[in-house]
Amino acid sequence: MATKKIRSALISVYHKDGLEPIARELQRLGVRIYSTGGTQRFIEGLGIEVEAVEQLTSYPSILDGRVKTLHPKVFGGLLARREEGHLAQLEQYDIPEIDLVIVDLYPFEETVAGTDDESEIIEKIDIGGIALIRGAAKNFNDVVVVPSKAEYSLLLHLLKEQHGETTLAERRELARRAFLVSSHYDTAIFQYFNGDKSGEVFKHSIAESQPLRYGENPHQEGVFYGRLEDMFEKIGGKELSYNNLVDIDAAVSLMREFREAAPTFAILKHTNSCGVATRPTILQAWKDALAGDNISAFGGILISNSAIDLPTAQEIDKIFYEVLIAPAFDDDALELLSKKKKRILLRIKKWHVNRRTFKSLLNGVIEQDADLRTEEADELKRVTRKAPTPEEVEDLLFANICVKHLKSNTIVLVKDKQLIGMGCGQTSRVDALKQAILKARSFGFNLEGAVMASDAFFPFSDSVQIAQEAGITAVVQPGGSIKDQESIDFCDEHGMAMVFTGVRHFKH
Repeated sequence: MATKKIRSALISVYHKDGLEPIARELQRLGVRIYSTGGTQRFIEGLGIEVEAVEQLTSYPSILDGRVKTLHPKVFGGLLARREEGHLAQLEQYDIPEIDLVIVDLYPFEETVAGTDDESEIIEKIDIGGIALIRGAAKNFNDVVVVPSKAEYSLLLHLLKEQHGETTLAERRELARRAFLVSSHYDTAIFQYFNGDKSGEVFKHSIAESQPLRYGENPHQEGVFYGRLEDMFEKIGGKELSYNNLVDIDAAVSLMREFREAAPTFAILKHTNSCGVATRPTILQAWKDALAGDNISAFGGILISNSAIDLPTAQEIDKIFYEVLIAPAFDDDALELLSKKKKRILLRIKKWHVNRRTFKSLLNGVIEQDADLRTEEADELKRVTRKAPTPEEVEDLLFANICVKHLKSNTIVLVKDKQLIGMGCGQTSRVDALKQAILKARSFGFNLEGAVMASDAFFPFSDSVQIAQEAGITAVVQPGGSIKDQESIDFCDEHGMAMVFTGVRHFKH
């Protein structure tokens, strides 16, 4: 029968928060509860009847608690198939069926992040818990597994709304999540033994899971693995969505490169920046970032490298946005911005960036070093007779940062440290340039004296020709095309400056 009713449960958790409503629902449904150590004492403290695992196994917790649940009377009850042969063996050896397993694992990642004491770290490698999760998940046909706090809300729904009845599809989904938890936990342990003892991997790892309302679209499920509180203080607004998190990651990656700069503001939409400006004040930076594309800014992600004051907050408050990120908010600014209850406000505590990136594809996963290269002025190689002016060099470096964080193929146009036009995600570099010029002109920008950045080399001279006709006077690009000289010659013939970085910044 696909639908199963929960009649017995084994609960063994490290963190007790969130457990009380579950225990009370199990009590209401008459579920027999088995537990261990601190979890047992916690449940008993709620006035709920619980049977110690030691009573079930007739064996005490030994070896300083290293061996508690590792016993045939526990694993037999959760691994037995509910069919004649297995049930007969359960009866023969007086083993009760276990229908529900609730476990969260020892905090291995948090321990690595907080200490260099290897003996303490090793003690936080969970053995019984991980075995319970895997055993229950393997037997999902008959057993419900709850492998972390992230699944508590789903379990409460099953207990309250379905009165402890579960479908095969629900048990299978929880098993999927269980193996995700166990695989990530084992990966963290491997990384520690593989030499990453700094704790950096674990501080921002997938140690904790947070269910999201949905994924990219409402029909897709979404989960975040990590600890957002390490990076942000969420001051107000609705819950973060999958798309919010993707955009926030893009915003932080971009603004991290301007964190030491003068006041800078950026506006992003669908991970692409549509406005960026650096100015003497954050108010002017906001106004000029918005001027870059005040249409795309609607519903966007806003990020500042400086504190938000009241005048800036008053201007920001005039438009609709999803998320505003800043290192600080003045009290009066925060009071104003908090009036829009659904707008998400994040105070960034640390400009963290992952040094490795992962992407699932085909039947596996690809991994790479994150693109953390940022070219400086002394790395720019002049290849034309004309050298860029000091002001153009500043704009070229600004543009080179912006272009790095846009989807390829991409072109960025900058003037006076303001993003005035961009073309991204195009199948040809010429199309990206034409899109950038069109956007700049549509928002009233004069391209005379602007600079251009490209994320990859120009295969032909057509792009620099189009740029020169638009009024652009300096170009930064990686170089490396077999026809580089054609672009260089055109620039020399028309008084343009061009510099090479030698570094491509594709972003797919």
